Amino acid sequence: MHGFDVIWLLPVFGVLVGIGIGYAARASRFCTLGALERHWYAADSTGIRTWVLAAAVAIGATQALILGGIIDIGSSFYLEPRLSLLGAVLGGIAFGVGMALVGTCGFGALVRLGGGSLRSLIVIIVLAVSALAAERGLIGVARVNLVEGLALDLAPAADQSLVGLLAGYTGHDARLLLAAAIVAAMLLWVFRDRAYRHKRLQIAAGTTIGLLVAAGWLVTSTIRAHSLALQPVNLESASFVGTYADTLMAFTTFTGAIPSYGVGLVFGVLIGAILASRRQRDLRWEACDDAHELRRHMLGAMLMGVGGVMAGGCTIGQGVSAASTLAVSAPIVMLAIIAGARLGLAWLMEGSLRGLFWRLSRTPAE
Repeated sequence: MHGFDVIWLLPVFGVLVGIGIGYAARASRFCTLGALERHWYAADSTGIRTWVLAAAVAIGATQALILGGIIDIGSSFYLEPRLSLLGAVLGGIAFGVGMALVGTCGFGALVRLGGGSLRSLIVIIVLAVSALAAERGLIGVARVNLVEGLALDLAPAADQSLVGLLAGYTGHDARLLLAAAIVAAMLLWVFRDRAYRHKRLQIAAGTTIGLLVAAGWLVTSTIRAHSLALQPVNLESASFVGTYADTLMAFTTFTGAIPSYGVGLVFGVLIGAILASRRQRDLRWEACDDAHELRRHMLGAMLMGVGGVMAGGCTIGQGVSAASTLAVSAPIVMLAIIAGARLGLAWLMEGSLRGLFWRLSRTPAE
């Protein structure tokens, strides 16, 4: 079509990809905090294995697209040649504590909203406002001056991926070897559990989510390459912190800008979760039981919003999307999020941090 700019397809593809992610997550009960809770308190690693499978598939598919010359995501913000280590650690811990207070992460809240949870609607709104404040408000000014100013310069590496770091310091491009080794190690751990090999729904969900994360890179990279440049196209995949802020801005202000891929993704995940809930007949309206629960959810959402911006993503944004680029920030942020979640759950379930150390000593071996 003459004069048509493919940038208009960004939110459309975002919705389509989001429907697949939301449906798979809701149908399989894909939840990072739930997976950690089951592992720590019930010795059940099914959820963690599904999450690791999603990350492994995303890494394999994304790196295959890069090696095939199909996509170029070198300018993604995940790959900036400066690493905010302080932001990754402090932001990740804050996000993890907030996740424990809420009972799920930002992505999980959206999936739960698709099942009728009005608590999750409050969480998403507070998370969006907090993320916006941390990006562009007074909190953002403090973040830039106190956290981003201490970022590590990774030169001579071109970016902060494992591939870029190795090439920068040794002069060798080992993308194929690194990607293959990492994916093989992750898949070996996932499927070494005989019981998990028979969990078809979880395997299908993890594989689907991983492939759709890679599809996000394909969509945004392709549209960026062919756009008539009516407005900048961000290279992005799946993340649920900054995208909530973008969605809030799209709702509250109109600047003539075309909604981003991430805004479409948010609506798509919600639609997919609703479809899965209706098919499973578990769509039920729920709200906070009392003011105490509401305060806890609002505090947790605020911590996730601010922490997620400081860390550069959430359990999906860093844990799967950034991981798919082989960014070194991904494992750092995820370890910090896990530590924060551990602290938050110990406080909520044990009543003090002493419960954390008791659980650590009693955690069953793999």
